[in-house]
Amino acid sequence: MRIVFEKVLVANRGEIALRVVRACRELGLKTVGVFSDADRNLLHLRYVDQKVSLGGDSPGQTYLDVEKIIQACRLTRAEAVHPGYGFLSENVVFAERLAEEGITFIGPGVDVLKTMKNKHTAKQKLADAGVPVVPGSLEPVVDCDHARLVSEETGFPLLIKASLGGGGRGIRVVRDEQELKNAFTSACREASLAFGSGEVYIEKLMERARHVEVQILADTKGSIIHLGERECSLQRRRQKILEESPSPGISAELREKILSAAIQAARALGYTSCGTFEFLVSEEGDFYFMELNARVQVEHPVTEMVTGVDVVREQIRLAGGGSLCLAQKDVSFKGHALEMRINAENPSRNFIPTPGMVKLFDIPRGPGIRVDSHCYSGYQIPSFYDSLIAKLVVWDVDRPFAVRRAMEALQSFTVEGVPTTIPFHLKIMQNEDFSRGLFHTRFLEEEVSG
Repeated sequence: MRIVFEKVLVANRGEIALRVVRACRELGLKTVGVFSDADRNLLHLRYVDQKVSLGGDSPGQTYLDVEKIIQACRLTRAEAVHPGYGFLSENVVFAERLAEEGITFIGPGVDVLKTMKNKHTAKQKLADAGVPVVPGSLEPVVDCDHARLVSEETGFPLLIKASLGGGGRGIRVVRDEQELKNAFTSACREASLAFGSGEVYIEKLMERARHVEVQILADTKGSIIHLGERECSLQRRRQKILEESPSPGISAELREKILSAAIQAARALGYTSCGTFEFLVSEEGDFYFMELNARVQVEHPVTEMVTGVDVVREQIRLAGGGSLCLAQKDVSFKGHALEMRINAENPSRNFIPTPGMVKLFDIPRGPGIRVDSHCYSGYQIPSFYDSLIAKLVVWDVDRPFAVRRAMEALQSFTVEGVPTTIPFHLKIMQNEDFSRGLFHTRFLEEEVSG
């Protein structure tokens, strides 16, 4: 089926912008790249058909400026926008403005984005559909007395979370009743400043849970498939560092239940496009829906490596009016894949970002090795944006071989000029419990120091 648009503006930067440009070119689509003053030399700008300067450097002046992106679309007559991840990828106002301009948003519909913007509303909707959700309040917590009542049902420790939250803001960990009042007040204040609403809700904190997510694809005709699950428990400050597929910590029976719940959740929402449904798995083996990422994920390559399905290309096809090219029975899973996020950060100094000049950038090569990166020798890493400079992805026939291949690839990955997280990933690979697949969301903080 022919895609209904011919030119796509990529409203992002870095490795994901390059990834999207390549997928568009494979589909025969023209591309437009936008860039900040600090990003004039980004790699993907060498391959786009048109370039538009956004001016300025900070995200608010550039990639988060809705009207600048709209103006770039008008200027280049772009018919669709791919938002990548982060920035405007789940922004309701942006999706609505594109719709007003008659421009296709390569992502889910506005109604889904509106539903998922308010996390407690989304949680209520999925609970009503029979999807297991994290124990806690299914309505906003209005004051400290209400928070105390919820805590009596939920128990400690618990999380107070901003209803409109994201990026780890508006979240407070509460370990006992003495902390509750101050944490509630603080969370409401931060949520109001960050998101324009002080509305919060409460969830049970499961500190030693696993974080497992499911990649889905859905078309506008009602067909939905999953592409298996990803293990995302290795995190620092709730930010993922290493992901893999399949998860080494769940049984085949539990896996099928989680995959079925993701399909059930997507159907309840009327979801279309690619998306990721995230779950927490308790030590007891119970699982709960946590949130939906209504966009392409940073870690989508591990899914591509084990399924052979190009997630980004399918996302663009679906936005262009295409139907799913696969039925669930046609999706096969082979081997094991890991993705390591290579950040320009100094692990020995509490992972402080390290912008600067990359003097040498030499990637590992060989069977089963993939590097997604916008970096190159001579690249100046700016200080305005995320510190991710590369994603090292490896595949092999099983997890032990994949871990060994990952270790070899890390040892031959050379970045000179700035500290990176490569040495930290080598520490993870050498950890015995990691090798055995025995970890949880607090594992790095407790077992692997910088």
